Amino acid sequence: MSTTLFTPYTLRSLTVPNRVWMAAMCQYSAVPDGDGAGVPTDWHFTHLAARATGGTGLIVTEATAVSPEGRISPYDLGIWNDTQVEAFRRITAFLKAQGTVAAIQLAHAGRKASTERTWVDRGRAIGPDEAHGWTPVAPSAVPFSPAHTTPEELTEEQIGDVVRQFADAARRALDAGFQVAEIHGAHGYLIHQFLSPHSNHRTDAYGGSFEGRIRFALEVVDAVRAVWPQDLPLFFRISATDWLTEDPQDDREGWTSQDTVRFAKELQARGVDLMDISTGGIAPDARITAGPGYQVPFAEAVRNGTGMPVAAVGLITDPAQAEEILAAGRADAVLLGRELLRDPYWPRHAASTLGAPLPAPVQYHRA
Repeated sequence: MSTTLFTPYTLRSLTVPNRVWMAAMCQYSAVPDGDGAGVPTDWHFTHLAARATGGTGLIVTEATAVSPEGRISPYDLGIWNDTQVEAFRRITAFLKAQGTVAAIQLAHAGRKASTERTWVDRGRAIGPDEAHGWTPVAPSAVPFSPAHTTPEELTEEQIGDVVRQFADAARRALDAGFQVAEIHGAHGYLIHQFLSPHSNHRTDAYGGSFEGRIRFALEVVDAVRAVWPQDLPLFFRISATDWLTEDPQDDREGWTSQDTVRFAKELQARGVDLMDISTGGIAPDARITAGPGYQVPFAEAVRNGTGMPVAAVGLITDPAQAEEILAAGRADAVLLGRELLRDPYWPRHAASTLGAPLPAPVQYHRA
């Protein structure tokens, strides 16, 4: 049976074998300090390798910090040194051997940095005077919540430093064997903090107007695109809405779905090949309207408004549901998160359900 879900998809010179992709999901499993800080471990290898043997077409690593202070927690992965690069090579080589495309999500947590693992004290903020803690940075000295440390406002010189960190991280990611770079501009992390008027209170060239608030993001994109090979794709993950302005019961101003479509046109002009559309993350108390496929309409709006390729996420769990999203032209790929945690072989089960061919590892073949 012919399906869209299991049809290859080409971006620039890269062809992904199918449209079932794995979203970035933090594992909080690196060591917090010393030479092993930010270095992927056997856990990361097993976690990612299992989804590759399960048939996932493209796998995005968890948010991988471009600097030590850019980590969400001290236990995050990083790509700021050569030790990390060498450890990543083992993972990317295995993914490629399974026919899976290896993608990396380059990230800086900004004011949401320096927190515990999610299963320890519900991911509480770690203060700068505590073990493994530090003072976060942000576009403005506004904490994410009363429980979080007040961040230091970045100077324009420091903003330039962070832009260079993203570019350096992209160079290392290429050396590590990744074929796709994704810039993390979603979920309330640093780039999103600049985009949203909820968190960006600056009055200089990096704040105020829409053009000012997107300036940092565009500088990061330009810096990464300049070092990322022209024949390889660049993705951008965005929160399509903060769930603030568009909520009639919330009088706070935030980033909106209309802003996302407008911004997508800027990204497209600068060589971004696909937008990975998510939502939320800027305010801990935003009211989110969730349900099966609840974020798909935001992806569809970008695709319809720009013609830009998009990947959809958000409670996509059923093979028929995923196929319908793609066949109807609402997105070009689907990114699964928790469903792939529950079932690493979801793509194989989905292919069987839809009657689509999906090659298995040769080790699983029996005469």
